[in-house]
Amino acid sequence: MSATPRRPRAIRARRVAIFGAGKVGRALAAGLRRAGYRVTLRSGRRAVPREVDADVIVLAVRDGRISEVASALCGRVSARAVCVHVAGALGPEALAPLARSCAGLAQMHPLASFASSARPPDLRGVTALVTGDRAGATGARALARAVGMVPRSFPGVDLVAYHTAAALVANGSAALAAAGAELLAAAGVPVRARDAMLGALMKTVAVNVTALGTSSALTGPVRRGDAAAVERQRAVVSARAPGLLPLLDALVRAQLPLAKALGDAPPGTLETLEALLAPKKSAPARQPARGSHPRKARPGR
Repeated sequence: MSATPRRPRAIRARRVAIFGAGKVGRALAAGLRRAGYRVTLRSGRRAVPREVDADVIVLAVRDGRISEVASALCGRVSARAVCVHVAGALGPEALAPLARSCAGLAQMHPLASFASSARPPDLRGVTALVTGDRAGATGARALARAVGMVPRSFPGVDLVAYHTAAALVANGSAALAAAGAELLAAAGVPVRARDAMLGALMKTVAVNVTALGTSSALTGPVRRGDAAAVERQRAVVSARAPGLLPLLDALVRAQLPLAKALGDAPPGTLETLEALLAPKKSAPARQPARGSHPRKARPGR
């Protein structure tokens, strides 16, 4: 009978200490407990204990406090533990104070929207961006898989650009929904129905982006090259919510490259749309007639 192969320590790890009991920390703690991990969840504002008995230490505090908490943990974690933070724009170097205290350091950023502690997002299928040294990254990937996330690593990734993309989509979508709600209000849709309508619509867009890709997820008048429909939309926004017109124009411009890539619009129609959005040239200042001279002001008497 062959012996059962030993699993790497990072996969066998069952003790996790999470510092930071906010939205992300609570969501990870709940998911890891469901997966059978023994989780200690502590507020990031509390003093660090003298000894942290865990296989993985997760820092889910605000970005500006990661290095501070990492410094406070020096000498208090197991030399065999790995330390992970969940910030999107910071690499594992934010944990540098712990480099000599533990086995590995890593970033594990869940690419998800955490809006409420009471209603954490479903992390199944969510990307976890992982960067770090070999031991740290191994531990972070195991942790991500335990809660259903898909760990992904991209050597040389620009973390600030990555995090900006995440903020643009997650936070920009919320702002866009608020703009849509304003227009639904102007259209006469009752307040009780607006959020449910827009939320369901955004879900269908998300499904299309995942299944078809960003370009093919585009629908509507810009994809069809329907300049008349866009003109009507601009007119109603100008009349009912004029503050949203720059946003509408910017989003129409952002759709044009997608529409061109798809090629569904009849020839010349996208160019018509571009012309519709072009800034209007102001009339040139009127020049005095040739040979005429402006009258000089008479001195006061």
